[in-house]
Amino acid sequence: MTTNDRYFRARATRVDQRRRREGRSVSEYRHISFQSDPSNRAINDESRHLTRMTRLTNRNTRPQVVMSAFGVGGYALVCVYFVVGSAVTKVKMKQKQEEGIAEARGGFRGPGSVWGSGAAGILCALAAITGCTPVPEHLWRLGFVASFCSKLSDTTASEIGKAYGKTTYMSTPPFKLVPRGTEGAVSAEGSGAGIVISALFAFLAVSIGQLASFVEVGVCVVAAFVATSFESMLGAVVQGKKGFDWLTNDVVNGIQITLASVIAVVLGKAITM
Repeated sequence: MTTNDRYFRARATRVDQRRRREGRSVSEYRHISFQSDPSNRAINDESRHLTRMTRLTNRNTRPQVVMSAFGVGGYALVCVYFVVGSAVTKVKMKQKQEEGIAEARGGFRGPGSVWGSGAAGILCALAAITGCTPVPEHLWRLGFVASFCSKLSDTTASEIGKAYGKTTYMSTPPFKLVPRGTEGAVSAEGSGAGIVISALFAFLAVSIGQLASFVEVGVCVVAAFVATSFESMLGAVVQGKKGFDWLTNDVVNGIQITLASVIAVVLGKAITM
């Protein structure tokens, strides 16, 4: 059971307890006229809300969340991200395994990695669906695309850098030379590939109607570059250091894609003002 499932189940239990204190069973409660009892109507509304949110956050309905918010095009972008991300992970896999810098499990992504890659996109989709923020839907769509641009850029930069990087250096001063695969290190080959793939992903998004203009393509590329650079510096400065054991790759990835979404939404808002 996920954390979300436990949270919503606990809230539903409190609703049932309130019903019992009022002397009504759950089955009886469903037949009450809510027009005559506003408090019962409020409980029923909360119950319906809990059911809806539980379904939205259920592992098996996450694709439906994206499709409900951004349509088939949004879901297609998620599929493209996973296909391309998996493909670049396998580039020169044998060489990377021999050097001890290949992704664990042959590049297979576990649940933590999936959440670290898609959490920001799911949050953008939920925000767009519920309309619970003053941010317009098209800006949440922009943040959604930027989050996947950023993660795909990061994955590509890392894997291409480990496969083809000739000169690898730390992303923080004094930018000393380090072996390929060092946490927080970057290379010209990897960084260039990351920028190119984020631009291609954003162009795909505008071609299928997920972005409104080529200006938004630029916003996504800039947001992806800034967030990916921040992720590299975060890895170089604190990841793996004493007291930061909790800062795993999945957590860092979650921070990175969230930052990319925020930057894209802020820039998008500034451009449309």
